[in-house]
Amino acid sequence: MEGNVIVKFKMGEALTRWKFLMMGNTTDLKLGFSEKTLVTQKDLMVFPNAPRFLRESDEIEFTAKVTNMTANVLSGSAKLELFNALTMKPIDDLLDNKNATLNFDAKAGESAPLAWKLKIPLGKVQAVTYRVVAKAGDFSDGEENTLPVLTNRMLVTETLPLSVRGGETKKFTMESLKNNTSKTLTNNKLTLEFTQNPAWYAVQALPYLMEYPYECTEQIFSRYYANSLASSVANAHPKIKAVFDRWKNIDTKALLSNLSKNQELKYALLEETPWVLQSQNEEVQKKNVGLLFDLNRMSNESTNALKKMEERQLSNGGYAWFPGGKDSWYITQYIVEGFGHLDKLGVKQLDSDAKTKEMVAKAVSYCDDRLVEYYQEIEKEVKQGHGKMEDDHLSSIAIHYLYTRSFFQNQTVQQVKILQYFLNQGEKYGLKRSQYEQGLLALALMRYSNEVFGKFTIPAKIVASLKEKAIVSDEMGMYWKTAYGFYWYEMPIETQALMIELFNEVKDDKVVDDLKVWLLKNKQTNAWKTTKATASAVYALLKTGDNWLLDDTDLSISVGGKALDVSQINKEAGTGYFKTEFKTDDISSKMATVEVKNPNKVVAWGAMYWQYFENLDKIKGFEATPLTLKKQLFKEENTDKGLVIKPIDEKTPLSTGDKLKVRIELRVDRDMEFVHMKDMRASGFEPINVLSQYKYQDGLGYYESTRDAATNFFFDYLPRGTYVFEYPLVVNHRGDMSNGVTTIQCMYAPEFTSHSEGVRVKVK
Repeated sequence: MEGNVIVKFKMGEALTRWKFLMMGNTTDLKLGFSEKTLVTQKDLMVFPNAPRFLRESDEIEFTAKVTNMTANVLSGSAKLELFNALTMKPIDDLLDNKNATLNFDAKAGESAPLAWKLKIPLGKVQAVTYRVVAKAGDFSDGEENTLPVLTNRMLVTETLPLSVRGGETKKFTMESLKNNTSKTLTNNKLTLEFTQNPAWYAVQALPYLMEYPYECTEQIFSRYYANSLASSVANAHPKIKAVFDRWKNIDTKALLSNLSKNQELKYALLEETPWVLQSQNEEVQKKNVGLLFDLNRMSNESTNALKKMEERQLSNGGYAWFPGGKDSWYITQYIVEGFGHLDKLGVKQLDSDAKTKEMVAKAVSYCDDRLVEYYQEIEKEVKQGHGKMEDDHLSSIAIHYLYTRSFFQNQTVQQVKILQYFLNQGEKYGLKRSQYEQGLLALALMRYSNEVFGKFTIPAKIVASLKEKAIVSDEMGMYWKTAYGFYWYEMPIETQALMIELFNEVKDDKVVDDLKVWLLKNKQTNAWKTTKATASAVYALLKTGDNWLLDDTDLSISVGGKALDVSQINKEAGTGYFKTEFKTDDISSKMATVEVKNPNKVVAWGAMYWQYFENLDKIKGFEATPLTLKKQLFKEENTDKGLVIKPIDEKTPLSTGDKLKVRIELRVDRDMEFVHMKDMRASGFEPINVLSQYKYQDGLGYYESTRDAATNFFFDYLPRGTYVFEYPLVVNHRGDMSNGVTTIQCMYAPEFTSHSEGVRVKVK
């Protein structure tokens, strides 16, 4: 390849090393490569080491260096000039820049350090433009840039969750407001909100079953199931139908996503989080409540869904998950189970529709065939010498069969002997199964306790065992420590719903109410995101025990001993949700006490929000909610034993270049979704992890985003437990600086929030 190539380009302002790569080819596809390195530099260069931001009331050392690229010693002077970025007026005196000009001596090929001590005033400037100029003989260089000035005061939101069971009167006290003695604190707002009947949130979850985008058989049945339940709920009482009409035509705020509500009470605006799309999706689902409860539409949707179900049923009576797939024993039983629920509740009686009855009968027969095959496989294994028939052969799918088949005992079973075998297996091995499977077995064996199959004793033992293992809380109701798993019988929402069905069948109304309280409290901090969970929860809440949807008596509330006239406050239809604010001048320590009387049967919940402005280093830790935070700084040191970390306190010396580790300990006592944690840092600290990324730690997945003034953590799902987060920093500037606070808040339920205490750090 011959010839010359001339390339002309304009260099940028950066003084650095550039790599130039070139590739060419001839007409006969011969390739040629060229690589050149170009260095842009000056004989005298100045490099400011500016922080990412400045914070009011901080004392910080602004540093820079002068680099000598000549072969001789250069002596000269450097000057730091400061300007108000909005007006470009000099503000050196305002920032106490008394020694603006410094002399330096830089040896050949070396650099000379520069440092200016600054004091950032309070409320005087919003942004600072700095200019560093160095001169030595005939050489000179300079650099100019702008830094934001962050306020040292922060709007703090402290919350007092209020949860009152039906028929109870409770008194709550916000200790931080009651015991406030700070002279620098300024009140901003006191807000009280309450949801008088959260049972309506279950109704607002129904459209999710209708709008699920995938055409799998399970989802088509879920639409039919949702329509059937919705129709039953709408026709149950004129008062309920009136609420739907009001949501659709008047009270549109009731259909806002929980993520979109109360933005003024949240540390992070929704637009700054990764959850904007979830908010939009939930709002669409809620707005479809009005469409869902259109009686004509419900009839058409049910007809269409049933038609698709008939078309998708295979010749053997089973169903595949998706069209063209292999028949699935579990999917078929899930559909049969759903029809059993609707028939038992009287929502859709199979005897009234011959086609549906025939379709379900074929599906039941398919499930019978699968159980026969399973039994024959066991017999075959035993004949080959693998175990005995008396051994434990009770699989999860067989347990699900017993429960599903218990809804249709009026139909002929192919082989009574086989059914009897698995019922006896349940009697013998039932207590060894998971909680969900125990619930299925208890219900099945109770329903099969008759003259044909005999009397089973295991259901009573399972109920007693479940009661013994349960956790009972005044706020949370009754629940179990059920961990998420990979299988259909390892899901907490579905398990809780089944427990409600079980205790409703043994007619323990007190336990049923306690179990329904936990399910509603779960909805308070979580969105039900699967059709199976939503269907199970709605079924349990709306069709067991008392009809909580009819409870609409106003709560009796007093704040600071003064009764609040709830009847004069505009409330959402159905949920009875309302929010009221108190004037800033009226906020006092007396208002820290709230007394609530709940005359209804359903649990009611709300919160009081106290918002105030306070200096960062004067903020006290707040741990009055299910979220608690503890933040600590550690210094990394190399010793004879290797790298060790030591906690930083007022006596710990810090120097520029020190490596630090931030450790945040988070405790949460319940499962939460859409949680945002923000950790602020001092202006003299520089983060090492600058790339935002998704991380996994101890089974927890979260998104970590590093910003100039703070590091943010976003948790889609935060299970209850204790978590420790660590990330590294390096000390970049000397000074006396505020290190800010760490805040955390559940965006779905903003009443659950917490923050660490504010501290100052000194770098000598």
